[in-house]
Amino acid sequence: MLRLSANLGFLWKGLPLTEGVRRAKKGGFDAVEFHAPYDVPVEEMKAVLAETSLPVAGINTRPGDVSAGETGMAAIPGREDEARAAIDEALAYAHVIGAGYIQVTGGKVDEERRTRARKTYMKALEHASRGAEPLGITVVIEPCNRYDVPGNFLNRTDQAAGIIAELGRPNVKILLDCYHLQVSEGDLTRRIEKLMPMIGHIQIAAVPTRAEPDEGEVDYRYLLTLIQKLGYSGFVAGEYRARGEVEAGLGWLKTFRAAMT
Repeated sequence: MLRLSANLGFLWKGLPLTEGVRRAKKGGFDAVEFHAPYDVPVEEMKAVLAETSLPVAGINTRPGDVSAGETGMAAIPGREDEARAAIDEALAYAHVIGAGYIQVTGGKVDEERRTRARKTYMKALEHASRGAEPLGITVVIEPCNRYDVPGNFLNRTDQAAGIIAELGRPNVKILLDCYHLQVSEGDLTRRIEKLMPMIGHIQIAAVPTRAEPDEGEVDYRYLLTLIQKLGYSGFVAGEYRARGEVEAGLGWLKTFRAAMT
């Protein structure tokens, strides 16, 4: 049966990150994942994970200056040193807490700089891949839709697949966010079937609301059953904005698990 992860970049955002881990355990999640956990000392994070016995699906590299609207640095020409430092930091933190992946966030790029940005991103991913390999960590890249994240360098699955194919590094995969995919491209079943060999992690949320994944235009009970049939055995993460109190909306966990047995 698929294992369900709580994305604490979205869920329980008003609480300290360590308390979010405890809430995820109480709520019935099988794992947690973080956007940028670096303000929490790594030994403190390791302790709460041991307390709850929750594994970590993965973490992101630092996004840069969030107050300026930055969403990553690895694809931005001129930010190479910062991006490498963020990758090294993520790998070190992930290794200590036993995280399965790091997501290397590319960031926003002007249209006229996209060719150079691709080369910059490729070099950053090569660096991340080589650093992750001896640690047994997967590197993932996430295409984000152009409405929620305008200007994001990586915005389509075919673009991500092309980068991965050119890199030729087996530990670099796609983080497939079904919300972003449906908004940008649609045709989820066929795209997932095609991309499955490249998929390293999956996230879900309702479309178009990005609320709990039990409403809207995507039938996740069908989709997650398909994902199981295709042999995916990783975590599926709830990365959504709760309609109200997070705990009040967790009924989907039980419903989805029942559908997948």
